[in-house]
Amino acid sequence: MNRVYVCSCFGVTEKQVKEHADAGACTPRQIASACKAGTDCGSCVRRIQAILGRGNCPRRELVGQGIPALTSEPAVPEELSEAA
Repeated sequence: MNRVYVCSCFGVTEKQVKEHADAGACTPRQIASACKAGTDCGSCVRRIQAILGRGNCPRRELVGQGIPALTSEPAVPEELSEAA
């Protein structure tokens, strides 16, 4: 299996970054919180940004409301859960 490392300092692969993004990480800072990538020398931050792209992040709005993006279950704002 061919591993493409994004962060040499912490041995984080492209696959791992994509998995964290799929779990809700929308920014390099959120990736750093999840796996430390980008927190040492910083040379991988631009690559992380490229992997994340500029697409829509379904949880970005929730993060703006102070709801954590990296949770095991999707967060639902209180006003939405009451309406259901």
